[in-house]
Amino acid sequence: MNDAPAVRYPGWTGGRDALRAEWSKLLTMPGPAWLLAAIVGLTAAVGAAADAASRCPTGMTCSVDTVKLSLTGIELGQAVAAILAVLPLCNEYSTGMIRVTLAAIPRRPVVLAAKASVITGLVLVAGAFAVLGALVAGALILPGHGFTTARGFSELSLAYGPTLRAAAGSVLYLGLVALLSMGVAAIVRDSAVSIGLALGVLYLFPVFAAFIGNQTWHNRIERYTPMAGLNIQATTGLRALPIGPWAGLGVLAIWALAAVIVGGVLLRLRDA
Repeated sequence: MNDAPAVRYPGWTGGRDALRAEWSKLLTMPGPAWLLAAIVGLTAAVGAAADAASRCPTGMTCSVDTVKLSLTGIELGQAVAAILAVLPLCNEYSTGMIRVTLAAIPRRPVVLAAKASVITGLVLVAGAFAVLGALVAGALILPGHGFTTARGFSELSLAYGPTLRAAAGSVLYLGLVALLSMGVAAIVRDSAVSIGLALGVLYLFPVFAAFIGNQTWHNRIERYTPMAGLNIQATTGLRALPIGPWAGLGVLAIWALAAVIVGGVLLRLRDA
């Protein structure tokens, strides 16, 4: 099935060369830089907008998780991360460049691993700036709207344990979304379909959960689908969650790993 000979090409040293090649290809594409900037800008801007729209007047009781509120933009940023992760592989299939890539690096799992590593690494860096920007915006806006630590609301500081966990977990969440989307791209190999499928996995399950009246099935959807990863943002009401913060992120990691494994197997078995 493989049309590329499974031999070691002269001068090819393995994973490092594959990473260098993928990094070089990415630098020549104009799209990724804009998408990375969009992850940062949209995540911080949506979080700031959510902060600005929320108020807790004096004398009122407000059950608001200020950290999760400030990180609202992650739900939009994940869409950009998914699109960014799909394009490098699918674009090579659409242009036929994948044949050149596989001729130069015949070990197909190495190719996929290199692409996934480069994209996921970039998304993690962009995610770190996005989360930091969102928390800074929250720290500047929310106290003036009544959300102060004196009234019992969580600190929007990385020195506060739950906030640090939510921040670091949100960055990892975006990285796992990119990894999941890369796996979907390897399975489908078409940009439009891969993006649609990846976004469907991320956004349709919460819609289904919202319309299910049976609490047992509602909890199962929240517990075993990728949306469970967003529980990492919670800093209050943890006992009421269907699944804990780190366990929820683990569920998303399983989905991402499964997608990459299936994509890697299909990449190895199918012709380019």
